[in-house]
Amino acid sequence: MRAHTARLVDDRIRIEPRDTPIPGPGAQQLLVRVRAAGLNRGELLALRKQPPGAPAVLGIEAAGEVVRAGADAGPFQAGDRVMGRCRAAFADYALLDAHEAMAVPERLSWIQAAALPIATMVVYDMLIAQGRLAAGEWLLVTGISSGVGVAALQLAKALGARVIGTSGSARKLADLERLGLDVGLHTRAADFHDAVMAATGGRGAGLAVNIVGGSVFAECVRCLAFEGRLATVGYMDGVLEGRLDLAALHARRLTVFGVSSKGCGPEERRRIVRGVAEQVLPLVADGRLVPAIDRVFPFGELEAAIARMESDEQLGKIVVGGE
Repeated sequence: MRAHTARLVDDRIRIEPRDTPIPGPGAQQLLVRVRAAGLNRGELLALRKQPPGAPAVLGIEAAGEVVRAGADAGPFQAGDRVMGRCRAAFADYALLDAHEAMAVPERLSWIQAAALPIATMVVYDMLIAQGRLAAGEWLLVTGISSGVGVAALQLAKALGARVIGTSGSARKLADLERLGLDVGLHTRAADFHDAVMAATGGRGAGLAVNIVGGSVFAECVRCLAFEGRLATVGYMDGVLEGRLDLAALHARRLTVFGVSSKGCGPEERRRIVRGVAEQVLPLVADGRLVPAIDRVFPFGELEAAIARMESDEQLGKIVVGGE
């Protein structure tokens, strides 16, 4: 089957096509014919931390048809349309652990389905499971034009929340108004406290999502309402530390939490997948939540897809496949 290896060469990510045997599913796995796969910034950042020239396998989410199911793979069977987190998704076939697989809503194309798994699991964990975002609350998202930021905006609006977003691109903020962005703040700096307070009538945000990183961490804390929650989901700025105002944390009963699947065991991953299936996918199935797609590239243009993501020009999800 066709697969791809990635290497960092002269500070550029190069893709090498290769032929490899079709894998066989384990007892709790699904062999899936990949129709489309999502590209994620986190995997590119991880590759750039490896020694130059070291081979890596990219692709952590896919959508496709089940070809063969393991003996203990649950309700899925050959022919089912599924999507989920996996490994080596930029290939003709991939293995999905059955507890990571979700049925594709009927109305979705393969491209739309491939855009959902990682983003929906992150925003479910961030906004619902840990964030407890309620209808009528204000959500603040720094770096809202990122893939996760756009997904957070869409889910928050479907839940009835109001959303403030920061971005270094005025054009992207204007485009996000069509998805329901209530207040767009054109900035990359930690200078948005006053604007957030003005928008929220002095109350602050019930939930803040920090995608930017340590450079705006303290400002996010300043923007929280009483009993506000702050989610850390990324550090696009590369700054891994931030000042925490303990007096504010104490007096305003704040909660600070991280959003990551790295330390999650199988049961925690199952819980998140169940939550997405029960609380997010129904919004997709009835059309209230439509994946925002930036651009689609064929598998043969994976390098171009990576260049698009690293240019920071995208708005929404970059997907590979659909051929």
